[in-house]
Amino acid sequence: MSDAGALAISLFSELLTADQLLRARLTRVLPNRMEISHFSVLNHLASSQSERTPAQLARTFHVTRGAMTNTLTKLEVAGYVHIRPDWDDARRKLVAISPAGLSAREAALAAITPMIRDMVGELGEARVRAALPVLRELRVKLESGG
Repeated sequence: MSDAGALAISLFSELLTADQLLRARLTRVLPNRMEISHFSVLNHLASSQSERTPAQLARTFHVTRGAMTNTLTKLEVAGYVHIRPDWDDARRKLVAISPAGLSAREAALAAITPMIRDMVGELGEARVRAALPVLRELRVKLESGG
């Protein structure tokens, strides 16, 4: 195997392992048995401050519509999102974060922030800042199919 091939395999092996370990840690600290997918959707809706369709959310998170519908159903049952018909197109629905969802997101952020801050502190802020552009570029390439 070429050095470039070994490098690529090492990179993706590290990324996949880090993803698994990070997801396990996040799952342990998220409050009220919140799942990472729930937090991600709440965080997105809170940040965007606008309604989204389930299809838009599915595209944003690179999941199937069915997977997003499952997540949104759980969030709606918990009272974290409001789902309403689109008055301009009855075939579509619009999703917005509720006040309870905003509170749940804040509680989740409060729970995960110390863990993330400690990790960044251990790695060093300069090293994390240096890694971000490479990781961002990799994400963009993967999103575009490149």
